[in-house]
Amino acid sequence: MSADQDSQPVFVYGTLRRGGSNAFRMDGSTFHGSGTVAGRLYRISWYPGLVLDSEASRVTGDVFEATDEQLTVLDEFEGLAAGEIEGSEYRRVRATVLLENGDAIEAWVYEWKGSVSEAYAIPDGDWLRAEASF
Repeated sequence: MSADQDSQPVFVYGTLRRGGSNAFRMDGSTFHGSGTVAGRLYRISWYPGLVLDSEASRVTGDVFEATDEQLTVLDEFEGLAAGEIEGSEYRRVRATVLLENGDAIEAWVYEWKGSVSEAYAIPDGDWLRAEASF
């Protein structure tokens, strides 16, 4: 990524994480570090959904620096129309990410908008660990 390209941090917590089935979609983005956000994680189908909640436990994920073009591609993957930040299943919002090194940063995150069932909650907030047990 060249220095003249605008980039923005994006927090990914499911199949887009390093080691996830869609990690290749982050190719070209710069890995910034691992961290957590306050929220609850649910199995929706073969993919998870995050519900942000400042009173909840932590959800694990990775932060990447993505160009505006890469962010547009991610929006499309998450079902958002061009130029929109809200789709039918997810909305892209800013959240505080606590990085492993203790720093806190603001990053884009795709928050689940649909209904959830506590029967499909992932209590430890780690999709990759939970997915391995399905």
